Amino acid sequence: MSAIENAKPGQPGRFVVSSELKTAFSILMFVGVAGLVIGLMRDPKRVWMAYLLAFFYFTSLALGGVFFAAVQHVTKAGWSVNVRRLTESLTSFLPFAALGAVVFLIGAPKLYEWLDKAKVAADPVLSGKAIYLSGTSFVIRLVLFFGAWLYFAKMLVSKSIAQDTTGDDNNTHKLVNYSVAFLLFFALSYSLFSVDLLMSVQPDWFSTIYGVYTFAGLFQATMAFLILVILYLKKQNLLGGYVTEDHLHDLGKFLFAFTVFWAYIAFSQYMLIWYANLPEETIFIIPRCQGLWIPVSLLLLVGKFIVPFIALLPRWAKRSPTHLAAVSIWVLAMQYLDLYWLVYPAYFKEAPKFGLYEITIFAGFLGLFLFTVSRFLSRNNLVPIRDPRIDESLHHHVTY
Repeated sequence: MSAIENAKPGQPGRFVVSSELKTAFSILMFVGVAGLVIGLMRDPKRVWMAYLLAFFYFTSLALGGVFFAAVQHVTKAGWSVNVRRLTESLTSFLPFAALGAVVFLIGAPKLYEWLDKAKVAADPVLSGKAIYLSGTSFVIRLVLFFGAWLYFAKMLVSKSIAQDTTGDDNNTHKLVNYSVAFLLFFALSYSLFSVDLLMSVQPDWFSTIYGVYTFAGLFQATMAFLILVILYLKKQNLLGGYVTEDHLHDLGKFLFAFTVFWAYIAFSQYMLIWYANLPEETIFIIPRCQGLWIPVSLLLLVGKFIVPFIALLPRWAKRSPTHLAAVSIWVLAMQYLDLYWLVYPAYFKEAPKFGLYEITIFAGFLGLFLFTVSRFLSRNNLVPIRDPRIDESLHHHVTY
């Protein structure tokens, strides 16, 4: 466990990464690299599929941290001040995600048929999308997206941290403009990012709400991970009285709300495809409703909607640390299943494939993600202690 520098009563402590945690992160990263190397020699296409899922999963969590912080600044929210720094910690993975995107470009030709000029020329549908689905435009978009995401994350986090030192309220007020700009850019960029990396594995198919669907999963998973971070730090007695049961209650309500929102978007997409019954749309649904993919589809429905919906419905459920932790871990597992369901049937139509490559590569990304987040938390205050709206967060109470 982490070493603890206990603060004065009522004050946040300092998080110190222990040698045991560092060793655990190193082992996870080593396992990931080993799985990648071995897989590239034995089954490169499947390894790059596993890489795509893990890369998208953790990049989305990092972007979820920027998104949550930006929304709080735009709305000038006071209740969330004491948990905002923890969401800012997720952004520390973005520079590594950018490097991961460069690595992914090596394996992209194994996954995307639209990178094969011969296949594009032979397919009239792909030919019509060639301006957008091309190697050059793909790289340009990745560079643009990550460049902007890194810039906005740096501005939002650096000024938030500077506020701790200077106490200058202008640092916080300036973040409103940056946050507005980020949210506008994020709405388009994350949608296109999802289309480029996930939807284009089946390039003959398209959905106009695909970006909203993936965003719903992003925010649901971000809330789940944030809850786990808070519960861990509270267990270590590092948050003092700054983050209370009422903060957890509101985060639990967010988790519940986006469980419903994800189900609404998922149903909307399915219902319109089913109702129209057009071949160019049903090519996505049919493989997922046949053979051994049926249990996976049913598990996704039950696991990502029905289970967390029922588990989070009572008021007490959003105020019980043990219960919230269990639901959050479940939601994070279902987020991976969701991404798996989006990608793997495009390549394995008869039956799912899951094994060593998926586990090891996900473990590697998990180790790297936890390493970056814990390093950020160990270098900065866990709470924005001089934020102008911190008093509102300190006196936050939930009445419903």
